[in-house]
Amino acid sequence: MFDPILLRAADAEIVSDAPGSDITLLADSDTTDGGFTANRATLKDGVFGTPAHFHTRATEFFFVLEGKLQVLVEETLHTLEKGDFLAVPPRVPHAFGPEAGSDADVLVTFTPGMARFDYYRLLDRVARGEADPSEIAASSKQYDNHYVDSPIWRAARGQ
Repeated sequence: MFDPILLRAADAEIVSDAPGSDITLLADSDTTDGGFTANRATLKDGVFGTPAHFHTRATEFFFVLEGKLQVLVEETLHTLEKGDFLAVPPRVPHAFGPEAGSDADVLVTFTPGMARFDYYRLLDRVARGEADPSEIAASSKQYDNHYVDSPIWRAARGQ
């Protein structure tokens, strides 16, 4: 059991994995006794979003706070709008980014919790040129983030 968590917006750490893509770190597994991990993804129109990937241990939840979020689940594209909720179970390939013509503000949670904050900090260092992108692939087992190729996602994102 963990103590109640109160994080004021002014005290939250914000990292970026690309220009226009901010990740606000809310609660990691070390503060939730492994129960969950939570962050807020703020994605500007035109941002690629995440490459297709899956997690072996955790379910990932998406709740759209504002805007529209395009999400790939296996081989199906979905558009989530404000108030929409999606749960992606372990081992299901998925990806997400803002719908074309829209920003997206999304609450993202994982359960059970995974130590993710250092992964987001690594993405931030890579985006700033302070770490090599090969470190992301090398960390896939540590952070339970396994990338897969998705022609459907690449086409949807214009690549």
